[in-house]
Amino acid sequence: MTAEKKTALSESAIRETLAPLLKANKAFNQNYPGESPNRQPVHTVYGGAHLFKSDSAPKLGEVALRSLKEYAPDSEIFDKILKLGGLSNKIYERVQEKLKSEPIEDFRIDFEDGYGNRPDSEEDHHAEAAALEVAKGIEQKTLPPFIGIRIKPFSQELTRRSVRTLDIFLTALSKKTNRKLPSNFVITIPKVTIPEQVKTLVKLCEKLESKLKLPKKSLKIELMIETPQAILDHHGRSAFPYLIEAAEERCTGAHFGTYDYTASVGITAAYQEMTHPACDFAKHVMQVSLAGTGIWISDGATNVIPAGPHRGGNLTPEQIEENRRVVHRAWKLHYDHVRHSLKHAFYQGWDLHPAHLPTRYAAIYAFFLESLDQASIRLKSFVEKAAQATLVGDVFDDAATGQALLNYFLRGLNCRAITNEEALATGLSLAELRSRSFLKILESRSQR
Repeated sequence: MTAEKKTALSESAIRETLAPLLKANKAFNQNYPGESPNRQPVHTVYGGAHLFKSDSAPKLGEVALRSLKEYAPDSEIFDKILKLGGLSNKIYERVQEKLKSEPIEDFRIDFEDGYGNRPDSEEDHHAEAAALEVAKGIEQKTLPPFIGIRIKPFSQELTRRSVRTLDIFLTALSKKTNRKLPSNFVITIPKVTIPEQVKTLVKLCEKLESKLKLPKKSLKIELMIETPQAILDHHGRSAFPYLIEAAEERCTGAHFGTYDYTASVGITAAYQEMTHPACDFAKHVMQVSLAGTGIWISDGATNVIPAGPHRGGNLTPEQIEENRRVVHRAWKLHYDHVRHSLKHAFYQGWDLHPAHLPTRYAAIYAFFLESLDQASIRLKSFVEKAAQATLVGDVFDDAATGQALLNYFLRGLNCRAITNEEALATGLSLAELRSRSFLKILESRSQR
């Protein structure tokens, strides 16, 4: 007897019907490859190019440590300022260690706001001098894990100056290092308004790579999102797909510029701050538009500097006390701003001053350590059962949550908020954690 046919559609009909969908799915996966597996720095510190030296990072760490010891000489005072609770001793110790061992994760040699407009001959000189200092830092191993330069905007007035600075810097660096770039080197373009600016930078990178004999696509770029037009274009569409397409796979990050953005939408100076609802709106558009693309997002900076108004060695008790109050207020503000960013899943931000570093790390470490025990239980339970879903307490986990928990531990380990020993409480080995793939961990364990 002939077997009864159970389906109405032929294989060819199914293939024909599915072909457009499979093509669309493939395109989607190319546009949204998922979160980058690479380490993301927790901050970017920027400083004027005229001041940059090969050992700027460790020296800024020394300044940050002196500030901590002067204005919060013990964990009790630090806790009183920031309200760290029962974690204050652990956080204080880890902040000190971070400031000694790796105070700066990312540094941007600035030719824009932190540098200003100078005579061409002066900027030419500083572009070459900064490149030679970077080369010296490569040799002496004093550079932070991430570094780059911020050029001037590609506006009608400043494009040529910006191009010349980039050319001089890369030419001098390439010549001095025999075509070796520092690890995680990036070029930051500020005040982006249209895709053509990004496209032009890409073409310049291609030409410079060719002329300087650098590897293709070795010059990565990041975008400063500081204008309304970089959020919504003139058609009312999200500008990000077009900006990212123009970057031709060179874009690694999009960084929000709080003060230029708020000024551009008419917010007066008194209310220009990172937690303004207008900033949250813009950053949420960034977040939604770039989710799954592998492009990092970064928040802006707190512009209140933790430095007292009185300087010198012969201060009166009243002046010393005023300095203390000013620094403590600025620290609490910065701490709250960083926590606000972390709550909204902006794990990177900009810092303007070395005295911001203690509260940058305090906020990050508190964020990770406060939920460490529960995150460890959830990840351990999910991996051990290796099931479709797991219920721990009243929190329901699925595979996407498993990956998010893994990312949580990776971020905490990278910035030294979480120790190796604490991460092992998940039941995972360090090799499994650093595989960065939750599905690969489950697949590997299912084969045991």
